[in-house]
Amino acid sequence: MTIKRLMLTLLTAIAVGLVLLSLLASWNQPQIQSRLELYQTNLLLHAAEFEADNPEDPTAAAASSFLGQAPFQTALKQYQEAQESAEKTLEQTRAQLSAQFSDSKLENIESNPATIGQEQLEQSIQELEQLNEELRLRSGVLLQQQGETEKALEIWTLPEELPSPNLKPTAKTARVLLGLWSEPPRILRDSEELIEKNLEGWFRYRALTQLYQVQERQDKLLDLEQQEQQLAEGALVKLVIISGIPGFGFVLGFAVLIFLLAQRLVKPEESILALEKAGREQSPSWETPWDWEMIWQVLVVGFFFVGQVLVPLVLSVLPLPVAEFGVRSRAFYILGSYLLLAFGGLLVLYLCLKPFFPLPDGWFRCQLKGSWFWWGLGGYFAAMPLVLIVSTLNQQVWQGRGGSNPMLPIVLEGRDSIAIAVFFLTASVAAPLFEEIIFRGFLLPSLTRYLSAWGAIAASAFLFAIVHLQLSELLPLATLGIVLGFVYARSGNLLAPMLLHCLWNSGTLLSLFVLGSGAI
Repeated sequence: MTIKRLMLTLLTAIAVGLVLLSLLASWNQPQIQSRLELYQTNLLLHAAEFEADNPEDPTAAAASSFLGQAPFQTALKQYQEAQESAEKTLEQTRAQLSAQFSDSKLENIESNPATIGQEQLEQSIQELEQLNEELRLRSGVLLQQQGETEKALEIWTLPEELPSPNLKPTAKTARVLLGLWSEPPRILRDSEELIEKNLEGWFRYRALTQLYQVQERQDKLLDLEQQEQQLAEGALVKLVIISGIPGFGFVLGFAVLIFLLAQRLVKPEESILALEKAGREQSPSWETPWDWEMIWQVLVVGFFFVGQVLVPLVLSVLPLPVAEFGVRSRAFYILGSYLLLAFGGLLVLYLCLKPFFPLPDGWFRCQLKGSWFWWGLGGYFAAMPLVLIVSTLNQQVWQGRGGSNPMLPIVLEGRDSIAIAVFFLTASVAAPLFEEIIFRGFLLPSLTRYLSAWGAIAASAFLFAIVHLQLSELLPLATLGIVLGFVYARSGNLLAPMLLHCLWNSGTLLSLFVLGSGAI
């Protein structure tokens, strides 16, 4: 074995180990999808308070269409399912902590490096406990809204042995709610402040409404109702954006898929899905002058090693107080980290391919002329139903676990316009450019030397999903990667998958931004 192969083998072992550790670490992390569903439910609750001045108003018809027959029952079911899932995940995480770490290890966390995994599990447990408390508060409010006040009071009741000085803010808020809906009502000290601080959106509105009614503060009650009507109108618009527009795209994409399948059945050799056809102008055919070792080298060194080892190492030596960063600083930090990764990866790619310059015709082709725009747009619509169906099935497997892109929760909870713009720049410009050059521009054509076109598309899509380092996203991202690969193979133009990737990430971030703004 040559020194070069020995080094590649060593780097591969390091890269694979780090990837496996990252995937395992994502096992106990919550999915962003579960939170998205609750944020959308919160918008639904706001919209349910909308009262049109005229029943014939188009806005009233839109509200009825989006809200359904029983919006509060739907919301209660959603929150109860989320609470059951969180409780189940909490039990599993506690059991995992108990099974993996002995009592001796638990007594010596700081001095034993092997307990790093324990610290991660304990952090997950704390987050899940906090989530359970928040869900308990909100489920009680929804139960009361449905007229099940006794059940709500039971949910808010805390154990008697719990001393008051040790109550968490959510537990104190539970006692506030318990007092407000008891008979006779009791107003505890700092009730309004606790409600404002620990409840969001519609739940805050309902609790404050009850507080002002008990206090007989009609002026405050009137102002609150007017504010809620304004929020309700805005919530309807947001529901149209995050439900109506994607819904239209889903229907259109489904029609595209039916057409493609029908064409494949009727005219299999001439269909769009028939990738490899002799004489076809846009048939994928790349002459690959390098072998598997070069593919291996670019991936391991240019992507995994640079992204998993070199960039984190460089950032760790910089005197940056990352833990103290606000949303805007974190946004720029993520952008800077990604640009370092992209620069390093593309530099390795360039140096590896330089001996083969000039490259054969068709490699890394980016031409403004041609039908690339329609391939990218059509691929985007076709990907919507495919990824949605796979994601729905995937949810049943992971049950709210498996992690998500760490940038997404920051976008969801962010309120800074500059931070949002930086996130869009990272996800909708930098990521499509770099990832499409690596996975579609280089990897997919290189693999056609050893695999069929569909085999190369599938293999490159699987690796594309792996590098995102989240277990729960493997299948949805692999599905998206297959569509990206197909679009590139048929268009022969990197601009097509770049456009599709840009549209996909932009749509995701737009939905997150709209959903997050509904929590105010």
